[in-house]
Amino acid sequence: MKKSCPECGDKFQGRRDKVFCSAACRSTYNNRLNSDANNFVRNINNLLRKNRRILASLNPDGKTKVHKTKLLDAGFKFQYFTNQYITQGGKVYNFCYDQGYLELDKGYYALVYRKEYVA
Repeated sequence: MKKSCPECGDKFQGRRDKVFCSAACRSTYNNRLNSDANNFVRNINNLLRKNRRILASLNPDGKTKVHKTKLLDAGFKFQYFTNQYITQGGKVYNFCYDQGYLELDKGYYALVYRKEYVA
């Protein structure tokens, strides 16, 4: 029994549960199907990766202190981070993957590297 590929329309034979004529058609079909959500997710992930790169470049030794203007000049977006860590004292560290920051006084931020990062 010949089936029709939902992506390209070509006729093909194969197992009963085979839906597409090739892996390329399957991939193209699913990428097109999920493209709207992927664009949003891709943009957010790009912002998160950029924030992480900025933090890592300003914090080569694993712990430092920088002014907010230095972060902003590099294009850092404070509203995008992957998780938060709250200390017993109530201090809130925001993390972009393994790179974190804590707001200090007078516009300064403590930058830290979290070695034991676990999702």
